[in-house]
Amino acid sequence: MFKSIRLSLLAGCIAATCQAWAAPAGDLPLMPWPQQVDRPSAEGTLVIDNAISIKITGDKLPGATERWRQRISRQTGWQLQPAQTNPAKPTIDIQIKQAVAPLPKLDSDESYELSVTADGVKLTANSRFGALRGMETLLQLIQNGPENTAIPFVAIKDQPRFPWRGLLLDSARHFMPVNDILRQLDGMAAAKMNVFHWHLTDDQGWRFASTAYPKLQQLASDGDFYTQAQMNEVVRYATSLGIRVVPEMDLPGHASAIAVAYPELMSAPGPYQMERHWGVLKPLLNPTNEAAYKFVDTLIGELTAIFPDSYLHIGGDEVDDSQWKASPEIQAFMKQHNLADTHALQTYFNQRLEKILEKHHRQMMGWDEIYHPDLPKNILIQSWQGQDALGAVAANGYKGILSTGFYVDQPQATAYHYRNEILPQGLNGIDKISESDSAQSWFFSMPRLKGSAVEGSFTLVSGQSGWRGFIDFKGKSRRAVRDVDWLSPTQVTFTVDTWMGETRPVLTLDKDKLSGYLLVGNVRYPATGQKLDDVPDGIQPVVPTPEQMNNILGGEAALWAENVISPLLDIKLWPRTFAVAERLWSTEDVKDVDNMYQRMQAIDAWSTVSVGLQQHAAAVRQMTRLAGTAEIMPLQILAQAVEPAQYYTRQHLKFQAGNYHHFEPLNRFADALGAQSSQVRALDMWVDKLIADPEDNNSVDSLRHTFARWQSNTPDVLELIDGNYQLKALKPVAENVDKLAGIGLRLTDLVARQGTLSADEVQGIQKQLDDAAQTQDEVVIAAVYPLQKLLRASVKP
Repeated sequence: MFKSIRLSLLAGCIAATCQAWAAPAGDLPLMPWPQQVDRPSAEGTLVIDNAISIKITGDKLPGATERWRQRISRQTGWQLQPAQTNPAKPTIDIQIKQAVAPLPKLDSDESYELSVTADGVKLTANSRFGALRGMETLLQLIQNGPENTAIPFVAIKDQPRFPWRGLLLDSARHFMPVNDILRQLDGMAAAKMNVFHWHLTDDQGWRFASTAYPKLQQLASDGDFYTQAQMNEVVRYATSLGIRVVPEMDLPGHASAIAVAYPELMSAPGPYQMERHWGVLKPLLNPTNEAAYKFVDTLIGELTAIFPDSYLHIGGDEVDDSQWKASPEIQAFMKQHNLADTHALQTYFNQRLEKILEKHHRQMMGWDEIYHPDLPKNILIQSWQGQDALGAVAANGYKGILSTGFYVDQPQATAYHYRNEILPQGLNGIDKISESDSAQSWFFSMPRLKGSAVEGSFTLVSGQSGWRGFIDFKGKSRRAVRDVDWLSPTQVTFTVDTWMGETRPVLTLDKDKLSGYLLVGNVRYPATGQKLDDVPDGIQPVVPTPEQMNNILGGEAALWAENVISPLLDIKLWPRTFAVAERLWSTEDVKDVDNMYQRMQAIDAWSTVSVGLQQHAAAVRQMTRLAGTAEIMPLQILAQAVEPAQYYTRQHLKFQAGNYHHFEPLNRFADALGAQSSQVRALDMWVDKLIADPEDNNSVDSLRHTFARWQSNTPDVLELIDGNYQLKALKPVAENVDKLAGIGLRLTDLVARQGTLSADEVQGIQKQLDDAAQTQDEVVIAAVYPLQKLLRASVKP
């Protein structure tokens, strides 16, 4: 499969006689897509063999040549001939223009030029960092073809769009062993990411060893922590890959672990016990206690001795201020220092922290909540609250990076992350209603499994160019919607990306009443509402000026670990994080979703072979445990039809069941699944093609083959389910997939011969689809939605 995908990508380019691509991306198996790609000869290739040689001049890259040779060996399956010390005519000639210090920095030059001709490979870079990035591009281009192993002739000029391209790993909620972290660094380097943000402390655990305050690891880690030698090993390895390491010590909140070890530093008296539950918790450092600042000063000194990067992350998010409000001493301190509220008190604390960091020659980095005009402009804000918060930061002269929309612990479709533009966008007049337009606005309310209902309004506008619309979630800025589609005179659907994920309402607008559901990710939430008399005013997005946009340095994918343990790490991260990396590296107009999925399929296979990522091996291990046998094909076939339920749904279901805590076993079938079923996505494309052209035999055959395979799998998968109590809850899922496969076969044949169904038949099938769409054991049958399209195509006009 690996070979066929890569060849089809290259063949597609040859068939189109591709010559040069800048943006949008072309069909070579590259991700992130380079800034400029030129193919002087669409059919030319450099054939290589096991005598391949590498020469580096201009700087020393200790260990790099051997590492690259090992990866070439893995990709080709060859035993390479012994490395030549100084080859006169190397296969791969790497020329670095200037030697620089090996420690990567924010302004490190990562540009490179790559040329592949009949004479060999020439990679030139201004610094070692460009050479490292360029070699990842070259390794992606090495292809095993029908007759040989070769590299296509190509000329590439490349540099990153943003200087900050990071990945946050949370080692506090669930501990991540060092070897697993080193493997993710390899994945980051392959994706040209350059900042490893290491979340080392939180309520549920303190993960770095302190010499000065040893009770932190002794009492608040359950024995799972990193020694100073281990942290140094991570920094050394990351540096060799051109990756910065930014540690995070969360302050003053998310401090339950500190409270267990040193309760005297907290804002309320102890004793405290290890926190096992997730959420926003109460323990806070006491900002009026000078011992707290000595504590922080000492720990920062220990961290800076290990982590040489110029930034240190102090967290600062999600402060529950109840301890501060309940303390007479703290309230008196606030009055004495003219601190109007607890946000001002946190700013006071952060000002003290910033001075400590300055003493240690470090710059402060923190989440949205630390932002305050009393802090110096050299701090860096990491935004989890979205582009509006980031836009406000940039407009006021502060540096910022984006993480909203890049939370890869959430099982979101890769396209959702890929559409997430870092720079804030305006509405471009989409909400300006002219006299020739016809507009209707509707209030909606969507109850959730935990917390308050999501409320807001949406407005649909009929104009000369068709339908458009926008949505106003309560307390949030206005967003444009896309793909407005009237399914009937009274039923409408559209799509919008929200903080919850891709959101697709399917609503019936009957006179003045609204009913239906919002499909949030892949889970349905019922909605009700009513028509509004007027179009709401709404809140406009915050869009900085072009000059202020320069304050936005990039972004970070974030993997929080409430629902992630180390055996699942690769499943959650890869290959989706390559798409996030592309958004941070490539030009803004490299955004074709279908092209991205095509290239990511090739990169998925390449990354398991060349890089050693374990997204597929980890899934096999989990399914083997669940099946109790190595014969896991029935579970793998069932997995084609289903997906893990949307992130908030899984979290809230665990909360409702009293399982929102550290000891909830992450051992379900849902935990073994990637975020998105590639088979369901393929089904959706085949369905679209069939509806557009009922005589498309290829789509008909593909659909029939898939549905028949699902049906024939049912006895085998039910046998496995009956054999393991951890699979028992999946029995209705397997039975529903069997029913849906039968419906799929019938509807495929019906659409192919352009037949129709009676109203009663439509109603009966619709009920089966609605029943099958419900969440079961934290999974949903995603195949419902391609079938829904087939059903609509079968309805009489």
